[in-house]
Amino acid sequence: MRAASEHTGQTKETPVRLGPGDIACSRGLATWLSSHQVSLALSSYQTGQLFLVGVKPNGGIHFHAVGTNRAMGLWAEPQTLILATANQVIRFENILEENQRIGDADKYYVPRVAHTTGDLDIHDIVKLKDGSTVFANTMYSCLSTLHSVHSFAPWWTPDFISKLAAEDRCHLNGIALRGGKPAYVTMVSRADVVNGWRDRRDLGGCIIDVRSNEVVTENLSMPHSPRWHQGKLWVVNSGTGHLGWVDTASGAFQEVCFLPGFARGLSFHNGHAIVGLSLPRDGSFKGLPLDDELKKRDADPWCGVQIVNLDTGDVVEWIRFSGVVKEMLDVCTLPGVRLPSAASPTSPEVSNLRTIASTAKHEEPA
Repeated sequence: MRAASEHTGQTKETPVRLGPGDIACSRGLATWLSSHQVSLALSSYQTGQLFLVGVKPNGGIHFHAVGTNRAMGLWAEPQTLILATANQVIRFENILEENQRIGDADKYYVPRVAHTTGDLDIHDIVKLKDGSTVFANTMYSCLSTLHSVHSFAPWWTPDFISKLAAEDRCHLNGIALRGGKPAYVTMVSRADVVNGWRDRRDLGGCIIDVRSNEVVTENLSMPHSPRWHQGKLWVVNSGTGHLGWVDTASGAFQEVCFLPGFARGLSFHNGHAIVGLSLPRDGSFKGLPLDDELKKRDADPWCGVQIVNLDTGDVVEWIRFSGVVKEMLDVCTLPGVRLPSAASPTSPEVSNLRTIASTAKHEEPA
């Protein structure tokens, strides 16, 4: 196998390039990742980047950027990454055994399966216990699964959506698993007309119970990334900049901390929340309560990642992007991985990444 090249820039097939001054990290980030035995995977919608963040043998932070045509919803576990792009869902598999390395990488992810869906504006994507994939089909306002013939198969649709149409009616964007099954979804509103959610960005953001179709709350502002974690339904109230959890009985939102950006992408590890932040975008992200929250704190918005101690609500470590990278879409953890790397689906490198599966010996027939 050919050794992977370490880089912090964009792969050559895409125009975006990052310089050393475009990424800043807290001084303790490498120590935090090492001590918690975890790496990070981040998707950046607007630049089409999948970022893998780990620690080098010398203790420095390692960034590896994989170029795609758009990096959207992301599911990550140590062996497998599943990434939604502009028109495909791509499954990456780690090709390294426990004692193998490519360069310093202890995991090297190669695109093995690409399912062409067309543009569905896929946000959250999850892998179920049976290995199937369910995703937030934002374009069609429903949860969907992959289909061998068609772009998708509807899996669940809110009861107020009268028709499946490519109209992004309510901006259904997030999935919370509970017991290995989709249990809750987030959406910006309960609109049933084309782009109707855009008129309800300030308030009216919903969490809906998938099993009962009941509304848990509709008092949020552009909520994203619901997650069931340690008996609580966590969510980022993106329009106000707050991370918190929702009481599923009363619908009350309990703020844990303020985050200086449009929060989107949420993962948990060892008592911490890892949250993605984006700069307010003209149009969709402008004119929200978040603007007033930033002004009140005399703060500029961030693009990057902040790691929050759940006991204190304090930000303990962070990554900040500047320059061309302005938005994060999803954030995942890779427990037990020290330095992840990957091949781009469109790079010449994948032509030479040929590996052979071990075959079991079988007995000759008598």
